[in-house]
Amino acid sequence: MQIFIQVVLPVLLVFLIGFVVQKWKNIDIKPISTVAIFIMTPCLVFRTFYNSEINIQYMYMVFFAFLLLFGIIFINKVYAKLKNYDRSTENGLVLSTAFMNSGNYGAPIILFAYGEAGFAYSVSFLVLQSIIMNFFGVYYAASGKAGISVALKEVMKMPATYAVLVAGIFKGLNLSMPNNLMLTVDIIAEAAIPTVMIILGMQLAKIKWGNFEWGKVTYGTILRLVISPFLAYVITLFLPLDPLMAKVLIVSAAMPSAATIVMYAVQFQSQPKLVSSITLITTAISILTITFLLLILG
Repeated sequence: MQIFIQVVLPVLLVFLIGFVVQKWKNIDIKPISTVAIFIMTPCLVFRTFYNSEINIQYMYMVFFAFLLLFGIIFINKVYAKLKNYDRSTENGLVLSTAFMNSGNYGAPIILFAYGEAGFAYSVSFLVLQSIIMNFFGVYYAASGKAGISVALKEVMKMPATYAVLVAGIFKGLNLSMPNNLMLTVDIIAEAAIPTVMIILGMQLAKIKWGNFEWGKVTYGTILRLVISPFLAYVITLFLPLDPLMAKVLIVSAAMPSAATIVMYAVQFQSQPKLVSSITLITTAISILTITFLLLILG
């Protein structure tokens, strides 16, 4: 109960504020989301990479992310074959289970649970997951019809990608950011996490309850909240990860389905109702599963 009160509850209350305000005022989310994506998040990403000591651990993080992704995709393919699901349903299950909400849900949870050191790892994983989600998410949402070129274009549209590159240039050339400019970055970066948390609450308020395909939703929920963190734990046993990074990655893998992926499902008409329903249910149930996982990990 102490972990729930100290770590999970503060995050849920911010989500709740966004949820209630959206139900009350029915605000257009797009302008707020645009500010968060194009201004706040790049500042947060730049600051994190600028201040972080990049080492071999980050390469292990990349290995971890792809092993987890392909592991979940494989499980979905086997399950879809056993159930004789069509390609569209299989892709909908992949979208709702392979991509976790490591940004506006995972990052604040890890900040509260593991402090600034864990948060730095979390933001790095957030960027990596964003790139993976924008590439593979587009590919699966479009049922492979969009092609790799479209997926690559989505990745190159991400401001966070360029924030990483700029931070890399600064570190590679051993350049120092002027203090006054870094203060500007800090001010904007501090606003990123609470803003994206409120946005998630607003996004959840727009998802409709009712007429769920409960068999598929149950499968997707178990895969996203139970099998995914277990698979993540197994992967960490085979990689020489820093203990704190291992915990951050396991907790990140236990996050509910990414709300962003719902937009791709809607845009490409790839089982949007199934994807949104799994996103909603996993977000609700994750209150319990994440609390339990944090209790286990310590």
